[in-house]
Amino acid sequence: MTFAPADAVYIAPRSSQSKPDETQQLLRAFWVSLLAIFVASAPNLIDPFIRHDDYPALFGEPQFFWGKTLQEGRWLNYLWHLRGIVTPAWLNFAAYQILWALLAAALAVAAMGREGHPWFIAALALFILGSAPATLISLWFSTLLPGLAIVALYAVLGCWLSQRSLRALLPLFVIISFWAYPTYAFILLAVCLMRTKDRSVVDLLRLMLLFIGSFAAAVLLTYTINWYVHGIFGVLLADWREATPASGLSGMIANLPDVLETFRLLLAINSYNFLPAGYFHIGLLIVATGVMIKHAPKEALYLHAGLWAGVALMVLQSLKLGVVVPPRAFSFIWIYYAVIVVRATAMLSKNHNLAGRLMRNCTLLIALSYLLQTFFQYTAYHPWQTETRLFAEKLRRLDPAIERPVLVYGDVMALDSAKAVSLQRDLGLTFRIQQLTGHKVVLCHSAPKACTDIEQTRKDEGLPPAWVTTVEDDKDEKRLNGPFPAG
Repeated sequence: MTFAPADAVYIAPRSSQSKPDETQQLLRAFWVSLLAIFVASAPNLIDPFIRHDDYPALFGEPQFFWGKTLQEGRWLNYLWHLRGIVTPAWLNFAAYQILWALLAAALAVAAMGREGHPWFIAALALFILGSAPATLISLWFSTLLPGLAIVALYAVLGCWLSQRSLRALLPLFVIISFWAYPTYAFILLAVCLMRTKDRSVVDLLRLMLLFIGSFAAAVLLTYTINWYVHGIFGVLLADWREATPASGLSGMIANLPDVLETFRLLLAINSYNFLPAGYFHIGLLIVATGVMIKHAPKEALYLHAGLWAGVALMVLQSLKLGVVVPPRAFSFIWIYYAVIVVRATAMLSKNHNLAGRLMRNCTLLIALSYLLQTFFQYTAYHPWQTETRLFAEKLRRLDPAIERPVLVYGDVMALDSAKAVSLQRDLGLTFRIQQLTGHKVVLCHSAPKACTDIEQTRKDEGLPPAWVTTVEDDKDEKRLNGPFPAG
């Protein structure tokens, strides 16, 4: 069975595209992307799962994010915490997914718009949307909203602006996006690389120097702001990263295992822990690159220059700082991979042959299968969402006026639902209950003295006892038991 028709798939490139044409292409691609991402993320739309350190952005509490300005240089995100407007989680997640759909559509038009055929544009947009690292990082949707908006804006401008104007704006957008998430800059570079018309080695060197200079300026400005505000010129990595900064070549060599672990995790994530699929992607990238080298060698050079420049900077960070870079930071790799594969597919489709048909079918199968995996990934958070929601409903019935705190005895991380979602910190329960009911939650496993003091204080002052919840075995499963009055 052939998913992509053998005829009428490819339209020869037109010499020029008017802005209205590209606007129409962008709108069509956006509606396709929006429908696809809303279907793929449907399990997480109504009550989205939130990582514990994304809650300060949801609640608009900048004091809990202040440390990340020094530890990660996230100044744009900090300003977002100061907005003074709190919107529900479902709305923030929906807005994030809309921006992600817009970015995928704009990238697809930027890469494929010259062919003028909607099939390739839609296929590339769907391919990009299925990125596993992008799905992982979407759980920080409230924090990353402004940064994703900046990147999406630049990609949209890339569909309309001239090459010169786009490059003139690159330093500004790199600096601003760096203050949201550093690897966003590599997506901005991809837009510039794809929209270059007259390609040459000299032009590529100029563009790469412009990007590297912009990235260096972003780092320098971040360090300067930290020096002015915190009194420290640089960023201090948080203790939980267990960094081993290298002071010389020997230290960087000692950090090589961190680089290997970084790419091992990335391969596992991109293949959903099915390693043959990961090797298949590597093989497909090599084949697609070979096709591009044959039909458009300069374009292949441009795309791979952007891809490997990003990889090199991430490897350098891992070697220098001695940290394992999380897979969610590598969304840009999947974007470059998708563009290379679909561009190669378009080139093979110029002639109605078997190779073009096979590549079209392969492209569509990858795109749809990874969107299906995205759907299943979002369903994985249901155990935690369901258990905490049921607990919150009990608490609301018992204490609708929010008059008593909640004391949780036992290790929250031992809950089966917490393990199912790979809960990073037990604080996730504290913030989750605050989100659902507004109750203050104290974790007695990590703060036993605080629980003892609260119980004694309320007893001495004649106040109703706090609510107690325990982590207990229930039919060979660890579940939340309660709430019930202390004592």
